[in-house]
Amino acid sequence: MITKRVFNVLVGILFGISSGAIAAVSEQEAAKLGKELTPVGAERAGNADKSLPEWTGGETQAPAGWAPGKPRHAAWPHMNEAPLYTIDASNADQYADLLSEGQKAMLKTVPGYKMHVYPSRRTCGFPDFIYERTKQNAVNAKLSADGNKLEEGIGAAVLFPVPKSGKEVIWNHKLRYMGEGFFMPHYYSYISPAKGNNAWVKLHNEWYVDLPFHRPDNKGVKDAKGIEMAAVYDTFEPQARIGEKLLYKWYINEDSKIWLYFPGQRRVRRLPTYTYDAPILGNENTKVVDQFFMFSGQLDRYDWKLVGKQELLVPYNSFKAYDFTAKEESLRNPDHFPRDLVRYEKHRVWVVEATVAEGKRHTMPKRRFYIDEDSWHILVVDHFDAEGKIWRSSEAHPIPVWELGACVSVSHVDQDLQTLRWVVDATIYAGGSDIDWNYARDGKMKSSYFTVQHIRRAARR
Repeated sequence: MITKRVFNVLVGILFGISSGAIAAVSEQEAAKLGKELTPVGAERAGNADKSLPEWTGGETQAPAGWAPGKPRHAAWPHMNEAPLYTIDASNADQYADLLSEGQKAMLKTVPGYKMHVYPSRRTCGFPDFIYERTKQNAVNAKLSADGNKLEEGIGAAVLFPVPKSGKEVIWNHKLRYMGEGFFMPHYYSYISPAKGNNAWVKLHNEWYVDLPFHRPDNKGVKDAKGIEMAAVYDTFEPQARIGEKLLYKWYINEDSKIWLYFPGQRRVRRLPTYTYDAPILGNENTKVVDQFFMFSGQLDRYDWKLVGKQELLVPYNSFKAYDFTAKEESLRNPDHFPRDLVRYEKHRVWVVEATVAEGKRHTMPKRRFYIDEDSWHILVVDHFDAEGKIWRSSEAHPIPVWELGACVSVSHVDQDLQTLRWVVDATIYAGGSDIDWNYARDGKMKSSYFTVQHIRRAARR
């Protein structure tokens, strides 16, 4: 019998474990795409015991009767199926090979924490133009010698469908397809109370996001003006921050930049060093900047090792986590993100381990990332402290976004296993309206909105 450890080693050898960057693959390897591999590089076949099915294209079309603006969870055809089993502290050891270290720790230490496990459904696919453009990247995309910069590769595609290094896998996540841009009229973050306190932290923003690298005609980094993602936040809550405007630009090959309009001072200021392990504004030290969207920013503070692949129980098809018609009170469990909102399934994931590089520093010296083979989204992260103890655990909530024809994960949860506080970020749960994924495609997104001049105009009003 091949154990998980041996399986990881064998896969690591097969794919060439390396902490450095490797250029594009051969034509022979690329020819596997769309055959034994899916068009974006996942294994098409299921597993031996059939608990993981074959990939058959994913759910790229909306169910009958659904239209943008309607609740998604009510339309998904598998919404009411029963879980196969539930894992809690009493039986966690039985499923240890399918759990990350962070998941094991949460089951053992967080009161009432459990995981409802459902049949695995490989719902993640992409539009045809993503598949065609991914073929080009497979033989042409290239990183710099240190793997920290993208030198060749087009957007609206997977960069490295047959990855040879940990950095290539992480780049696939960083530049994963999420459409051309979207609008969240109600973007919420909730932070559970500190122990001994009953006060919740609630942040409420309006969020515009531009993704120029993912336009179907993108020709590369220069064509996107170097931008990975540009975002503008307008703050509505808490009371003390009403009127704040924030312009955030993530760059593909350089540090992100952020500008903030302070209404009390009527001034716009550039925030220095808001990268890496800087605490996120307003989050009470519950997470750092490069935890956003599971991992964002530059790769240069870590050495990255491609461990291999394994089967893991991960959040998947968690439509309930996007129920904007729900009541806010149902979210407010002080111990953990509500368990009935998360659907766990068995899926194959890439495993990448990051350890802080020599001469560098980070508050989390070691992190282990689990990346979905079908969508290239990081779904689970274990974060370790300087003593090597598990510190934080992060989980994302991917769902098929039918109007894009692709899976996207926006909502994500970080649980601190030392303070026992948790934060859900970028959620629309109980927000009253859905994300407008067609906002950019419909021509509503204006490039002038993502400029310092735009937020300075707010200061003059």
